Amino acid sequence: MARIAIDPITRIEGHLRIEAEVEGGQVQNAWSSCTMFRGIEIILKGRDPRDVWVFTQRICGVCTTVHAITSVRAVEDALGITVPENAEIIRSLIAGLQQVQDHVVHFYHLHALDWVDIVSALRADPAQTSTLAQSISEWPLSSTTYFRGVQQRVQAFVDAGQLGPFDNAYWGHSAYRLPPEANLMAVAHYLEALEWQRDIIRGHAILGGKNPHLQTYLVGGMAVPLDPNSQQAVNAGSIATLQSLFQKAKTFVEQVYIPDLLAIASFYPDWASHGKGVGNYMSYGDFPTTAALDPAQLFLPRGIIFDTDLSAAQPLDMQRIREYVAHSYYEYAAGDAEGLHPFQGETTPRYTGPQPPYEFLDTEGKYSWLKAPRYEDRPMEVGPLARMLVAYASGHERVRELVGMVLGRLQVGPEALFSTLGRTAARGIETLVIAEQLLGWLDKLASNMDRGDLRIHNDEKWDPSTWPAEAEGWGFHEAPRGALGHWVRIEKGKIAGYQAVVPSTWNGGPRDASGQRGPYEEALVGTPIADSEKPLEILRTVHSFDPCMACAAHIVDARGRKLSEVKVL
Repeated sequence: MARIAIDPITRIEGHLRIEAEVEGGQVQNAWSSCTMFRGIEIILKGRDPRDVWVFTQRICGVCTTVHAITSVRAVEDALGITVPENAEIIRSLIAGLQQVQDHVVHFYHLHALDWVDIVSALRADPAQTSTLAQSISEWPLSSTTYFRGVQQRVQAFVDAGQLGPFDNAYWGHSAYRLPPEANLMAVAHYLEALEWQRDIIRGHAILGGKNPHLQTYLVGGMAVPLDPNSQQAVNAGSIATLQSLFQKAKTFVEQVYIPDLLAIASFYPDWASHGKGVGNYMSYGDFPTTAALDPAQLFLPRGIIFDTDLSAAQPLDMQRIREYVAHSYYEYAAGDAEGLHPFQGETTPRYTGPQPPYEFLDTEGKYSWLKAPRYEDRPMEVGPLARMLVAYASGHERVRELVGMVLGRLQVGPEALFSTLGRTAARGIETLVIAEQLLGWLDKLASNMDRGDLRIHNDEKWDPSTWPAEAEGWGFHEAPRGALGHWVRIEKGKIAGYQAVVPSTWNGGPRDASGQRGPYEEALVGTPIADSEKPLEILRTVHSFDPCMACAAHIVDARGRKLSEVKVL
């Protein structure tokens, strides 16, 4: 049986390695390995819990804001703090905009090239591309002249030998199916999305001071002032600018992203039966509709789906979460066969893998820097597909409407949701749902300001002398890549314990103590492989999860040497 390794398989931060056994033109077995260590939990011990969000934002260079909001929620949960409604709305606006921008970047810049052949676009007829584009959307950039210009830009890249982001790919692979005209349209939108995402994320600068690493989070609320009469605060002008940005985001999603998604997917109907995964889905839910952060009042609901049963979402109890290290480069004091809840979690690294250079990992032993999270001892997929399935099963009206539209346009049944294609489609559906909702949340904030409600922070528990001697809390957030949880234990005003269980850990984790595969690993079993020297099909399924190891791992020296020492004052 042939064994192959792809390292790194990620197009974004961090280093994910996939090893697979291929026989008879199919993947028979697979292993997912994160090749770097994180250790943020060790850094946080002994620090002031009011500062934790500043440190946890540095877990990632892309999804910085998602760790900030999860951290402040964990501390607020521990200390029993309810934040003002305006603060929750601003947090939802920041998080929602992050999801919309991140999902579009994923589709065009991290995943589309698994389906779109850039080189083929050079053979396209720009006039036919124009006809195709105008047949699926009202987007104004669709003339023959426009697409001819895009084609000439790409040709100039090729002639100069400077393909840049298009350099590493299996161009010309037999598994690519789009005609040249569709490829040219997708390449044009790839380039447009680069400009679009840079523009609309200016909303984070208005509400968060900057992007990435927003600066206005605060335990008890937010630090961005609201005042319609001040140039130093969010005012009527700020609201108007945000309205313009959110409308621009919504229009691009409606007229470019969704039409492209449906057009490309129509050429790959068989991928609605590949990449199913573990069949269990989990969502913490998010976007509170009340200031009290009531789990029953979240815009995207909380819940569990077992064994692809969409008849109803099961209630989620975070006490049933455990992390295993049987195949992870860590050790537990009570033994590696035990699973630990994050409140009792331990971060004790112990690398036992092969010394480089090596050909393959020892997958019988420990083989990843990711732990293996489980819910009721079962592997769970998290992310847009999980969120949309939980919302669908919970009766979310808009989600059910859009899921029905997508299934109808692609002429597939509900079973197609549990697949590589379903995972990619769910991300598009969620992007549209959130893009539509941003304007509503902004209207609510403007309405509060109009009637004089400018409250943005609750400082009742700011003074540590008001805290109990011991407290513990859980912060949750539905980050673009999935369910993100931070658990904090506070003793005598300092952090005594901290654990972050991130989406890439849920999806990319290795086997657990019972030998159960993680979601990446399970989703790859049965994947067809046309050419084991160019395993494009493995990229398609793994990239459909949007893997980003930065949340899960940071830095490692293979010889165990200290690389640097940073003193934080």
